[in-house]
Amino acid sequence: MVKLLKVHGSENKFFILDQTLLEKALNDEELKRLAINLCQDVLDGADGLLVIDTSENCLGKMRVINADGSEAKMCGNGLRTVSRYLCEKYHLEDFKVETMSADLSVSKADDFYENVPAFSVEISPISFQKDTLPFAYKDLDQMIDEHVPEFLPDQSFSAVAVPNPHLISFVPEVSQLELGDLGQRLNRKNPYFPEGVNVSFAQILNTNKLFVQTYERGVGFTNACGTGMSATSLMFAMLHSDQFDPEKDIEVYNPGGMVKTHITLESQPENSQIRLIGNATFTHELEVPEDELHQNKLQTIQVTITGEEDNYRQFVNSINNKN
Repeated sequence: MVKLLKVHGSENKFFILDQTLLEKALNDEELKRLAINLCQDVLDGADGLLVIDTSENCLGKMRVINADGSEAKMCGNGLRTVSRYLCEKYHLEDFKVETMSADLSVSKADDFYENVPAFSVEISPISFQKDTLPFAYKDLDQMIDEHVPEFLPDQSFSAVAVPNPHLISFVPEVSQLELGDLGQRLNRKNPYFPEGVNVSFAQILNTNKLFVQTYERGVGFTNACGTGMSATSLMFAMLHSDQFDPEKDIEVYNPGGMVKTHITLESQPENSQIRLIGNATFTHELEVPEDELHQNKLQTIQVTITGEEDNYRQFVNSINNKN
């Protein structure tokens, strides 16, 4: 039997599969089929499958398979949960995890609430360049606080890769209708972002206090997007310096709860540092025969509820009561 975990960061839900524990690792096609099956049909589904492999230079390697079977370069919320898993597996609290684009430093953070473990993870690399995202709009090399009427007539937009590509707009109030429409158009291939782009709307609530909602490639509306909240925090620090205190963390609220980010802004924004800090909650343990994983026939799943979700809901209630 192989143990999988159902986990979440800010209710951005995933399954974790540690391939290093298998007698034979799943190939890419098997992982794609398994991710689609798990995310659609098991325990009310999830946003993706996080796959842990061995790494030559880091404690482990993380791959992110979206709910539709596509692969993402990175996942900030997912990285926190993988960090907790590796922390408990190897009894280390400060190490690096290999991702598709970079080896990222992670560390155990103070609990967000009683029995709500939290982790701090590096989000990088950062790029604004059109070839990196990629994007094409008129003759722009970068898209920073630009009016793009082809998207929406009354909003300005910024594009940044961290390394997942994000399109961000600061708005007086988040309209799910407009976000959903724009996200559906731009998540898939389009004339402006040939590989698609994640779309986030952000509302500034106060100094170092934001609300962010994301329409994510391969997922759609998500309770939270870690790289989206990180990218939005960076753009907030760059564009709204009058409401940004660089000495303090930024509180980023989302439909799934709240995370914190810390931005160290440099004169060259690509050299800035982003840390994403938030919960890493394990809600279920699953045991499945290995052959059923390879065959994608999940007929003998044994599920154990951890009880951690009750603690997380208490945390969410506590921040809602403050607001």
